[in-house]
Amino acid sequence: MNITLLGCGRWGSFIGWYLDKIGHNVTIWGLPDAPQFIELKTTRKNNMLTFRESIKITDDLEQAVSSADVLIISISSQALRSFMRTLSTLPLEGKRIVLCMKGIEVSTGKRLTEIVEEFVTDKTQVGIWVGPGHPQDFSNGIPNCMVIDSRHTDFKSDLIKEFSSELIRFYVGKDLIGNEIGAAAKNTIGIAAGMLDGLTLSSLKGALMSRGTREISRLIKAMGGSELSAYGLCHLGDYEATLFSQYSHNRRFGEMLVKGEKFELLAEGVDTTKALVYLGKTYNVDLPICNTVNNVIKGTITPKDGLSELFLRSIKEEF
Repeated sequence: MNITLLGCGRWGSFIGWYLDKIGHNVTIWGLPDAPQFIELKTTRKNNMLTFRESIKITDDLEQAVSSADVLIISISSQALRSFMRTLSTLPLEGKRIVLCMKGIEVSTGKRLTEIVEEFVTDKTQVGIWVGPGHPQDFSNGIPNCMVIDSRHTDFKSDLIKEFSSELIRFYVGKDLIGNEIGAAAKNTIGIAAGMLDGLTLSSLKGALMSRGTREISRLIKAMGGSELSAYGLCHLGDYEATLFSQYSHNRRFGEMLVKGEKFELLAEGVDTTKALVYLGKTYNVDLPICNTVNNVIKGTITPKDGLSELFLRSIKEEF
């Protein structure tokens, strides 16, 4: 299978490395002036991986797209609409698009597949690849389980057959709404976990996991998905990698925020939190954790007061 990776960040570049390793023809595309792309093209390395000569590396978008059966997009979620405006000027009919990214558009509350489908015809199938795991772990041979979902049953089956290996076991997703919202929302819960770490309240992560999953399940149900999806690999199953791992950008962002330090890398959960607050209002769903995280980020409440209200002071029924 001919596969093009559009995006060469830590996750996109790993996927290219992985798919090449299991026998696919891989091209990685990136912006010519992006530092990550320059390093990759010049050295065929990044801080985690060395890329074999069999992988093509290019900044020619038209060439990268034309040679692919499957396009895998792995960029910042808030840049997707702008990128699709460019991508849609190229012939996409018959292509299959997989989103290996997690987020919700802040300005509209739209899921990422909804954005892509605005720019393509029904002849372009769209799917998602979500679930737990960090490139640092995968590249060291530590396996994990992930989910592929799409409105197109044959697309899911084909991808799972082609992409599975001893390193990644894929499950068949059956709830695109739930898997997209759950995958994005776990980053907000990750920020909350980092805040707990920063306040030396890490013992409350168990309560955060329980209440966070329940909170997101209510939103998924209100949006027309299955509330059980929040308890699957897209959300609860991704908590270890997001709430505990040293590699989690969102957990680290929350920890540094409460310590008054600046986090220089991308934490997708910041924008996702804003979008979740918007969706909570739109669908009339109470999202206390999302609202608290958003207020702490905005500076309208202190982390200590916000998290104490959530977990230590308020008296509520559990279910």
